[in-house]
Amino acid sequence: MSYRVYNLQRIQTWDETWCLRFNRASLSPPIRQTFRLISRLGDGIFWYGLMAWLLAAYQAAALLPVFHMIAAGLVCTVLYKWLKHKTHRPRPFNKHQGIYCGIAPLDQFSFPSGHTLHAVAFSIVALAYYPALAWLLLPFTALVAISRLVLGLHYPSDVLAGILIGATISGLSLTWF
Repeated sequence: MSYRVYNLQRIQTWDETWCLRFNRASLSPPIRQTFRLISRLGDGIFWYGLMAWLLAAYQAAALLPVFHMIAAGLVCTVLYKWLKHKTHRPRPFNKHQGIYCGIAPLDQFSFPSGHTLHAVAFSIVALAYYPALAWLLLPFTALVAISRLVLGLHYPSDVLAGILIGATISGLSLTWF
């Protein structure tokens, strides 16, 4: 067995082990319901609400930050859909009988986590303009990422990739705006 194959197997084993550990929390109805709500808010409701609130609170001064969030979100959407189409990684609950699906997925593929990718990108962009929102955005972003694991929709590597891609896109966009 080559060194590369061995390392890929180790990563896959780590991914499955941690996926199962996080997913066990979904067996508790209150935990499952809480993370379902967080996941649904992470579908876009929270971010659209944030943009609307920024526009209402800061009016014209919020136009650039909101436009920036929208632009970063569009780039994230194009990239994550392309990656999902190219990788075709099955969701954990489709591959492992021991993983419970806590909510219906928006699509059939796992890599990368689009919810996490968008949450990270939106948070970084919003915090660049409004750092005082860190108390709200950082915990919510972390909960969105965790929700994807608890609900059995993603492997930890999907979530980590979402974090890296979202941070990269938002970071690059901050150099352009």
